[in-house]
Amino acid sequence: MNKPLIISYSYSGNTHRIAQEIRRMTGGDWCEIYPWQPYPMAFPELLAQVRREVLTGYHPRLLHGACNPKPYPLIFVGSPNWCGTIAPPLASWLAKNDLSGKVILPFYSHCGGVPCDPGRDIAGLCPRADVRKALGVMEGEALLPEALRTWMDKNGIRSPYTANAG
Repeated sequence: MNKPLIISYSYSGNTHRIAQEIRRMTGGDWCEIYPWQPYPMAFPELLAQVRREVLTGYHPRLLHGACNPKPYPLIFVGSPNWCGTIAPPLASWLAKNDLSGKVILPFYSHCGGVPCDPGRDIAGLCPRADVRKALGVMEGEALLPEALRTWMDKNGIRSPYTANAG
């Protein structure tokens, strides 16, 4: 299979937007994951819950339907930057799937805040995968296609779609 898989969790839509652009540029198959219990809409409650989950390493239960990664050698994984790491729903999905031998390209959305190193966290959950350098995208990034194209080029990702993107 030549198409990549794009897996993402998006709370507010920012990570979703990045995943959709990657899908458009690569022609990949896209799956969005959802926690069984939605996160609170009010920011103070959301922040308290996320801090608790990140500090304890909690992996929330996910709704069924996430894609099977087995046939894909290349997987883009996306998350918001929550407390300097990946969101617990993405951590759950990564922990439940064997990604040995896969090339993983992490991306994350952020609004500034605590710097994120999702590659380190993803490598910890997927120790036998080839986890590449992550791309961080600031909320409202106007030059998203160009940033994605540069990131993919640096990682040796070529597809018939990227030449026509943008």
